[in-house]
Amino acid sequence: MAEWLLNRWTGAAAAIMIQWSCGASYTFSIYSPVLKSSQGYDQSTLDTVSVFKDIGANFGILSGLLYTAVTPYRSSGVECLSAKSKWASLGGPWVVLAAGAVQVFVGFMFMWAAVVGLIGTPPVWVMCFFAWLGANGQTFLNTTNVVTGLRNFPEYSGTIVGIMKGFLGLSGAILIQLYHTFCDGDPATYLLMLACLPAFICTLLMFLVRIYEVRDSNYKKHLNGFSVVTVIIVAYLMFIIILQNFTSLSTWARMLTFVILMVLLALPYGIAIKAQWEESRSFAQTFSFERPPSTDSQKLIMSPSYSPSGDQSEYQELPSDAGQLQLNSDDMLTHEQEMNLLQAMCTIDFWMLFLTMISGLGSGLAMINNMSQIGESLGYSTIEINNMVSLWSMWNFLGRFGGGYVSDYIMHRKGWPRPLLMVATLGTMIFGHVIIAVGFPGNLYLGPVLVGICYGAHWSLMPTITSEIFGVRHMGTIFNTIAAASPLGSYLLSVKVVGYIYDKEADKEDNSCFGIHCFMSSFFILAAVSFIAFLAGLALYFRTRNFYKLVVLRRLKHSV
Repeated sequence: MAEWLLNRWTGAAAAIMIQWSCGASYTFSIYSPVLKSSQGYDQSTLDTVSVFKDIGANFGILSGLLYTAVTPYRSSGVECLSAKSKWASLGGPWVVLAAGAVQVFVGFMFMWAAVVGLIGTPPVWVMCFFAWLGANGQTFLNTTNVVTGLRNFPEYSGTIVGIMKGFLGLSGAILIQLYHTFCDGDPATYLLMLACLPAFICTLLMFLVRIYEVRDSNYKKHLNGFSVVTVIIVAYLMFIIILQNFTSLSTWARMLTFVILMVLLALPYGIAIKAQWEESRSFAQTFSFERPPSTDSQKLIMSPSYSPSGDQSEYQELPSDAGQLQLNSDDMLTHEQEMNLLQAMCTIDFWMLFLTMISGLGSGLAMINNMSQIGESLGYSTIEINNMVSLWSMWNFLGRFGGGYVSDYIMHRKGWPRPLLMVATLGTMIFGHVIIAVGFPGNLYLGPVLVGICYGAHWSLMPTITSEIFGVRHMGTIFNTIAAASPLGSYLLSVKVVGYIYDKEADKEDNSCFGIHCFMSSFFILAAVSFIAFLAGLALYFRTRNFYKLVVLRRLKHSV
């Protein structure tokens, strides 16, 4: 019975559920008005609280360090526990999930208590701290789910990371649907829900999210099942969002749409049950012939010929020369080592990834932060602007999911290094910014879509590339350090570039601006910044393409 509950498939389904529940930082616009009015904040003070919330949501170094400390790492079949990670024998991913759940609960519970008057009005710095704390809990949950998924499904790391990052991107849209169903017009109660819902789900499911030592690579069919369910959920959310922007749904209609959404969100468990059943059946058949020494399917190191799914994935046609190349430089040998954060920071590759993050993702965030003002300046209607802002999370998801899925496809089928796709997305982002800058009629139906998809793709490509270049052992810490560049880039480009130029162009009386000139210069600058990120990504591709051929592709071919 335990085998049906404790396996990598139910672990992945549990991680998906945690992911869609923990994106409270994406819904700040829902509860910020009541936070402002109840605490007597002016706009500048509210923005300060928002900045600390953004820092918390992107500062994941602590979560990466904790994950490394409490989880064992198996290298070449030998479990490795460093002096700093002796607690790993008593811990596991659940420790990090529990820490994140406590942070989310305490942070949002404090804000709720302040808003409803349960406690006195706290000083601004105290509110900023708890806003940071509640948002920082998200990084603990996200780091655990992404890194654990990558370790459980290493041969298709891009796909599983894309699914996990995609559901995190969708979480804002899902939580807003819960708000409209149960708390519509009552953001204070919504704050209480944000405190309790992720904590309850984590407490319920955290022991299912484990690192399962399964050595096989023929599971793509079931990962594709997760992918299909994900796309169905996105299509349904797009339909609901557009419908809500054009009409007001009655109470029974909101309840109906919510029930359908919950049924769709439960489908990953159906995929997990089917996958585990097929793997158990295949294992029983193989065991009857091979008689391996261990009967625990979750601890079994499969033979190269073992095929749990019973068929071969179409992606397993790796280029024949990938495994025939010989290592010919000390640089390749260095890349094969498991680097820690300090070692990674001493490499050029780390700072290239950091530069692409601060420039590429920073310019993407600058666009979404100013989407409403851009629409107003170009004469779009309120309904059109609301649709564009609401659908941003959909384009963001498509990028996150598609970036992981497509990168696995080109790696397994074409033998192309993953950084090549990163270069392509950065090049496409340049065109997206230029389209917005030019300001032709209907430009916001194309430009933000391109930027949104490319922005999302980075969030699934970056963790996977990080794990391949620097190793999996300290991947959570290294990637979260690189990800810290995102809010820094957002601040520099949103405030110091877009905001500054808009204020210069705006009417001094009402501080508003109408016309193409309001954002033209800003977005040409954003396009130039994205071009710098493109050049850095291109340099990283040329630096690592031999490493991918000599190490990564050979490792994939060996596992297949």
